[in-house]
Amino acid sequence: MSARPKPLDGLTVIDLTRLLPGPMATLHLADLGAEVIKIESPGGGDDARTLGAMNGDTSYFYQLLNRNKKHRVLDLKQPADHATALALIDAADILVEGFRPGVMARLGLDYATLAARNPRLVYCSISGYGQSGPYAQRAGHDINYLGYAGVLDQTGVAGGPPALCNLQIADLLGGALTPLVGVLAAVIDARARGRGRHVDVAMTDAVLAHTVFAMAQTLATGAPAPRGEDLLDGGVPCYGVYATRDGRYMAVGALEAKFWHRVCDTLARPDLKPHHLARGADGAYARRELDAIFATRTQAEWVAVFDPVDCCVTPVLRLDESLQNPQLRARGMVVEVGGMRQFAPPFGLSDFDFGDARPAVGAETDGVRARARADDGTGTPAR
Repeated sequence: MSARPKPLDGLTVIDLTRLLPGPMATLHLADLGAEVIKIESPGGGDDARTLGAMNGDTSYFYQLLNRNKKHRVLDLKQPADHATALALIDAADILVEGFRPGVMARLGLDYATLAARNPRLVYCSISGYGQSGPYAQRAGHDINYLGYAGVLDQTGVAGGPPALCNLQIADLLGGALTPLVGVLAAVIDARARGRGRHVDVAMTDAVLAHTVFAMAQTLATGAPAPRGEDLLDGGVPCYGVYATRDGRYMAVGALEAKFWHRVCDTLARPDLKPHHLARGADGAYARRELDAIFATRTQAEWVAVFDPVDCCVTPVLRLDESLQNPQLRARGMVVEVGGMRQFAPPFGLSDFDFGDARPAVGAETDGVRARARADDGTGTPAR
């Protein structure tokens, strides 16, 4: 009996994105079985190729984002290459681009032009601020989108400045996962009715639309809670991080009363049970007590204490430790592609085998650096 095809087998995707958001979105499509054709400009191609530490001809960063994709080198301002791109798009189901608004129109590749040739095409534009509005032409990065969406103001400890996160929330939640929802919805619609759509994703919009707790507080009181004082960012004793004797941390997520009571019993501090969701002086007292308690043992010692207890107390691991974690290993989340450890697709689909992935194509083997770089005047890509 033959293996079941991957869920997106038969879909063809033209990938005109660079750096992180769009390439992550198209990586998921490729891993799920779509044929993704990544088009890069002559010369340097995707700037991610040389971003950060190198592993041979390309960076680790680039290789993590571009496995399972085919590559073409095309100068979209040259007639022959432009015609080649149009032929590829005519046969495609999806196009994903990450230029500033207006760039694709100047290249003669805007949605109206391409939809006239290929009516079923789903055309996704990923940008910082969207295709409309007063900020549409502004440059930006993850930190800027988080700032406008009210998220950066909420990140950090009470009394401290906004804190930066090394998980790019706007780029990944806003620029990778949100486009996938819109694109796959539009593909289903196109298959049913024969007509695609233009999916316009602004990373700022997508982050704003998921800012649930701060929004709930704003609706209730007119403003969000101060940084570090809401339910899930350190405002209550039962949900936070506590330092251990060896300078590591334990994560306490005992939101439900039953879990908090088990924490208190495990720590031999039943007197703290009434302070579960305490704020103000009572909350500060309980947090100080927990600070003192957790500081008495190492992280490993606390793991041994809490592993048998069902109460949502876990270690704060470094990524290198996460890669060896028995739960993540059992889930198959660490794979080897082209001799390099990578994350597996995070989709638990029945009858789905990730199989042998193709590593990202190197700079010398796909000709990206074989031709002189041309200035395409497109401005900051994907931003």
